[in-house]
Amino acid sequence: MIDDFHPTLSAVTSSVEKTDAEALVLGVAQGPQGPILLPNPLADAAAQSVADSLSALGATGAADQLLRLPGVDGFRSETLVLVGVGRLTGEPTGGVSLEALRRAAGAAVRQLSSLDSVALALPAATVEEVGAVAEGAALGAYTFSHFRGDEEARSKAPVSDVRILTNLKERHIAGVLDRAAVVGAAVRATRDLVNTPPNHLYPESFAEIAGDLSARTKAPAAEGTRKSSKLKLTVWDEDGLAEEGFGGLLGVGGGSTRAPRMVRMEHAPSKPVAHVALVGKGITFDSGGLSLKPGNAMTTMKLDMGGAATVAAVVRAAADLDLPVTVTGWLCLAENMPSGSAQRPEDVITIHGGKTVEVLNTDAEGRLVMADGLDAASAEQPDALIDIATLTGAQMIALGVRTSGVMGEEGLRGQLVSSAEASGEQLWPMPIPEEVRSGFDSEIADLTNLGDRNGGMLGAAAFLREFVGDRADADADALDPEAKRIPWAHIDIAGPAFNEKSAYGYTPAGGTGVMARTLINYLENLGR
Repeated sequence: MIDDFHPTLSAVTSSVEKTDAEALVLGVAQGPQGPILLPNPLADAAAQSVADSLSALGATGAADQLLRLPGVDGFRSETLVLVGVGRLTGEPTGGVSLEALRRAAGAAVRQLSSLDSVALALPAATVEEVGAVAEGAALGAYTFSHFRGDEEARSKAPVSDVRILTNLKERHIAGVLDRAAVVGAAVRATRDLVNTPPNHLYPESFAEIAGDLSARTKAPAAEGTRKSSKLKLTVWDEDGLAEEGFGGLLGVGGGSTRAPRMVRMEHAPSKPVAHVALVGKGITFDSGGLSLKPGNAMTTMKLDMGGAATVAAVVRAAADLDLPVTVTGWLCLAENMPSGSAQRPEDVITIHGGKTVEVLNTDAEGRLVMADGLDAASAEQPDALIDIATLTGAQMIALGVRTSGVMGEEGLRGQLVSSAEASGEQLWPMPIPEEVRSGFDSEIADLTNLGDRNGGMLGAAAFLREFVGDRADADADALDPEAKRIPWAHIDIAGPAFNEKSAYGYTPAGGTGVMARTLINYLENLGR
């Protein structure tokens, strides 16, 4: 279910005029006086002739605009393509941000998917610019046609040969091309998992895919492949879950004929500088259980395993990039279905570690499986604990469908926001007000799974925080619980994980792969 397709990313030093790819892409920005052709180190006189005709050609420079000009005199490529990058920002890089370059490269490659080879003559005078163009191209080279009945539609592949025009020497940019290939592979894998129908992706099959990712010994590189370490994999089936006391997973998955799984993936370098645990929500389909959702609310519920998909892809990327950080990924996998064996409202379940939860709404199930994962991950005493989940509809009400929310320990929360900014992803810090915890008080158990409706995203984070363990070296007499707790952050991607509207930039319709790049950047920063 994860496509083995990987575009080849390479740098070429041919002039714009002599480039022979099927399509040559030039960037156009919205300047104060009209459209402006963006510079490329290898631009020539032929490119200048295009610059003088932008308005006549209909180019505005608006983001995502793409114009194809076949057979233009002075160019060897069959088709000249003009792609918009949006308004100039006044930044040192010629007024074009790195994220604008990512999106322009991604928009061009995405919209040229009928071609085999594309050359990108966007600004690429620095290593950072080359990396941004390469990453955008790797993200844009994506289609999901696995389940098309028509053979022609099913065989339609993204652009496979991406060439970036730059005058930089190969030894200076090989690293960023290699990284872009790995990051692109991680995002595409996340998208593939999110897009896979729930009758094909369920806890057992998801665990098998995690095994395939863990066993892979080669990672995509800019050109060809390179060796990469294997991951250690541990899977708990229903018997193992019962033996180890994973009551959240067993409760949520009890109504399905497809039994739940807990999967632990580990990247373990020889001399790690830190240990980070990632916990991902993996509800492969969410009907709501006995607290059944309305029919129209189920139509995108295959996305509810987006957190686990992200975690699996990021752990694999950590190994592919050979990061000097131990990364453990916990995939909390269950299918939430109604049946005679399903958990009921008012049932009391025991989470891994012993805390009890009164289940008042079976559609608030994600936090129950995540509680198992957070407690199990805490037992290993990581230096940082991050969970990611399509957790609450309240996230979309608060932040919309393109901005994820992050809550938790202030220092870790800030690091993740910085990594998101560097990656071009939108992540907004949110609080966990002290008073929201009281909404989970229960008269018969340690807590309920249903807090106050108002501030639902914040309340869900308060619930999860109850299952984050203390540091072994913490001062037992410390009055501030935050000072004793393992540094923890919760990322809610309920809206951004799935694009229900038209594609834009490097983002397709359907699964987006959101936050994979942010988490990879965060792990890279720890290793520097």
